[in-house]
Amino acid sequence: MATLHHHLLPLQRLPNSPRPPPPRLRLPTKPSRPHSRLLPRAAASTTATVSALEDFRRWLASHSVGDGGKAFPAAVPEGLGLVAARDLPRGEVVAEVPKKLWMDADAVAASDIGRACGGGGGLRPWVAVALLLLSEVARGADSPWAPYLAILPRQIDSTIFWSEEELLEIQGTQLLSTTVGVKEYVQSEFDSVQAEIISTNKDLFPGSITFDDFLWAFGILRSRVFPELRGDKLALVPFADLVNHSPDITSEGSSWEIKGKGLFGRELMFSLRTPVDVKSGQQIYIQYDLDKSNAELALDYGFVESNPSRDSYTVTLEISESDPFYENKLDIAELNGLGETAYFDIILDEPLPPQMLPYLRLLCIGGTDAFLLEALFRNSIWGHLELPLSPDNEESICQVMQDACKSALAAYHTTIEEDEELSERENLQPRLTIAIGVRSGEKKVLQHIDNIFKQRGEELDGLEYYQERRLKDLGLVGDNGEIIFGSPRYCF
Repeated sequence: MATLHHHLLPLQRLPNSPRPPPPRLRLPTKPSRPHSRLLPRAAASTTATVSALEDFRRWLASHSVGDGGKAFPAAVPEGLGLVAARDLPRGEVVAEVPKKLWMDADAVAASDIGRACGGGGGLRPWVAVALLLLSEVARGADSPWAPYLAILPRQIDSTIFWSEEELLEIQGTQLLSTTVGVKEYVQSEFDSVQAEIISTNKDLFPGSITFDDFLWAFGILRSRVFPELRGDKLALVPFADLVNHSPDITSEGSSWEIKGKGLFGRELMFSLRTPVDVKSGQQIYIQYDLDKSNAELALDYGFVESNPSRDSYTVTLEISESDPFYENKLDIAELNGLGETAYFDIILDEPLPPQMLPYLRLLCIGGTDAFLLEALFRNSIWGHLELPLSPDNEESICQVMQDACKSALAAYHTTIEEDEELSERENLQPRLTIAIGVRSGEKKVLQHIDNIFKQRGEELDGLEYYQERRLKDLGLVGDNGEIIFGSPRYCF
């Protein structure tokens, strides 16, 4: 029989990160650790001071960035953003940032951090850039990026920065288990670089670097790096990374590109374009990622959208090793591009993923249906699994999924109705708004899944199963469904 888990896949931008554990009803209690000693407490606000913003503008001008009079950095409701200096048509280039200003692998290699780490090539790209970021913060005014670093937020609403009390608001959600898993992953990376790099290079980190500092650097990278600039290409791009997200921007096309400029195009530039027309004085927005769920938006950026297509739930199915047909089922799954464990992202009000029902039927095969697992059917069984096999098998998959939904829904400490009532209150704290949006969305998807299988269970008598289809293929069933014992096809 299938074993069903309900946890969210770790985001793909975390290479080699462990799959997070199932949702926990109680947060683990850990010893308190030192707060950040590197980041100034006075800079706890998400919005830069007026003087810091002016210094940043002058720094940009000194490098001929933003001198075209098209856009400028400014305080906006989200914190900081890019504002149009004049009317801008769709596709207008509003910023070109030269590579010399980027904080990336090349900047690491050219820095003291790179020299201490053998060029930084032995580190994960994000770890190398995070260390560069922290070392430059430690340098203060002596850093060539000082004006840029001064405007970076010291507080982000990503769930990795939530207190244990705040995390209780997402009790039962997949986001909670993912958040815990991500923090454990970052902690393991910090422990490694602390022992191998930070503690042996005190001159590069004058202050004491704590896990909170390292987590802040991770959060900055996760929230500010453009999606395609990940992995080995990971880079912070000052000025361009101020552009904020809007759900009203639905264009799939990229709003930026990296291109060559100057003599023979040797100087790389990050070029940012407007995805829509923008009036003078209005903020310039882009679409961060149309495919992210609300849980991913909350984890990466610290916001959610009121959009059903952002509400999702990842169902994890696996073939139990105690299944007497384990080897056969695993072989069939692997032949069809799946494995012992399979993950299916369910989106609110959308159909189930195409391979989910066949995989479920495979997991639940037993009894008189087990003959289909024989080698004779190995090349054809998946086609049979795409349609109902037998009443018992179909009833089993409905029961498995309904039980799983019931179990998952029981882990939340609020109902959908209570969440909707809470969301109508005024002046909700941003993090509570995020929590309500995520947990309510997950519960709606679980109800959506439960309804699909409840309805399917009510229709079992009207479905056509493998034996009926096989008899029809042999010409042994009449037009009205009656079995023909003397088919003319076999009369001589």
